[in-house]
Amino acid sequence: MKAGRLYLVPVPLGQTAPATVLPAAVLACARRLRHFVAENAKAARVFLKALPVDTPLQQVNIDELNQHTPPDALAQLLAPALAGNDLGLISEAGCPAIADPGADLVALAHAMGVEVVPLVGPSSILLALMASGLSGQSFAFHGYLPSEAGAREQRLRELEKESRQQRRTQIFIETPYRNRQLLASLLAVCAPATRVCIATELTTASELVCTRPIAAWRRQTLPDLNRRPTVFLLHA
Repeated sequence: MKAGRLYLVPVPLGQTAPATVLPAAVLACARRLRHFVAENAKAARVFLKALPVDTPLQQVNIDELNQHTPPDALAQLLAPALAGNDLGLISEAGCPAIADPGADLVALAHAMGVEVVPLVGPSSILLALMASGLSGQSFAFHGYLPSEAGAREQRLRELEKESRQQRRTQIFIETPYRNRQLLASLLAVCAPATRVCIATELTTASELVCTRPIAAWRRQTLPDLNRRPTVFLLHA
């Protein structure tokens, strides 16, 4: 039996209608699927209801894959595809497998001969880089920085030094309720000329993208980033 395909299905980054950020072909593909693996099943149902899917939602199978999923459970998540059904992988927000546990499922799909098909959609990381005005020729995404203040500030110093040496844009994120602390650390340790971009709630009605040297950030009223999904970028 020929295996089904694993479709990587992007979802909106916030409270945005899917049709405003996803191409018609992506919507059509997602609507016909009956099997999904999702980081968060509740969020996945909200997305599928908004499409809406062709099959009654109660008949759509959604299995969860998150940081608590043991590695030996991944093969079972691929079972629908191995049985010949197309399978959709969706993240809680944005593109699956980017800063997302879905990457492990994609790796296993390749190992087991399941065709992987990435679909077009919003990536907060790339959208932030596009809008930042910082170097798009050389950049690196570092995920989450340390939560402890001392370790976080040390990591920022390292990233700033590397950026200066390599002429590289450094991209990182934080749990939204710690955004203020991360911004405070940036202002405390980075050089005045280092440029920092804050890209908040991208593609939503409250989107904010602003790039300033550290010296300018220190002089102005800071935006309220508390509990607002934000991507941070710096270039020294």
